Amino acid sequence: MKAETILAEINRLRKEVGEDPSDLEWLALHHVFCFISYKTGELQKYLDEQAAKGAFKDYRP
Repeated sequence: MKAETILAEINRLRKEVGEDPSDLEWLALHHVFCFISYKTGELQKYLDEQAAKGAFKDYRP
């Protein structure tokens, strides 16, 4: 699993919800996306660790 794949999905969800600063769902997705974008290396390390544990064995791109 690549960090970029996860980030792209979070961004897709964020755009799907539509920008509305008064909506908690949009705020959560927006700030998670922004924060994780700055921590891509750490996210990739986490994903690699999880992949080693089989967390993504059922994922089919």
